[in-house]
Amino acid sequence: MLIAERSDHGLPRRLRLLAMTRKSHVSETLARLEATIAQRLTASPEESYVAKLHHKGLAKIAQKLGEEATEAVIAALAGDEAELVGEAADVLFHLMVLLAEKGVRLEQVLAELDRREGLSGLAEKASRSE
Repeated sequence: MLIAERSDHGLPRRLRLLAMTRKSHVSETLARLEATIAQRLTASPEESYVAKLHHKGLAKIAQKLGEEATEAVIAALAGDEAELVGEAADVLFHLMVLLAEKGVRLEQVLAELDRREGLSGLAEKASRSE
């Protein structure tokens, strides 16, 4: 393959386009979820799980996120892919509820991920401790 056909990240352009398409789909899915969560924060706690969590406060939301993260780890170690997928969805959902509770937009998190893209994980982590 010619060097000119490669993207900045060393991937062939068609793979880069596929990755961009998937990224767009993921971003759209998460954006829809973010909008749904924002809408449900103001709903009645008797009618909405998100509103119920919101009503119980930040500590409860953080606790639920921790529980779901632990369940995802257990599923990963057990080797059950379907269980891991379900638990990962729960982690993402509860993380987004926590972000909404704190007024942090998904756009901010995605911008931080974009900023870190292409950085060595070790170098990025070291820069945070300086």
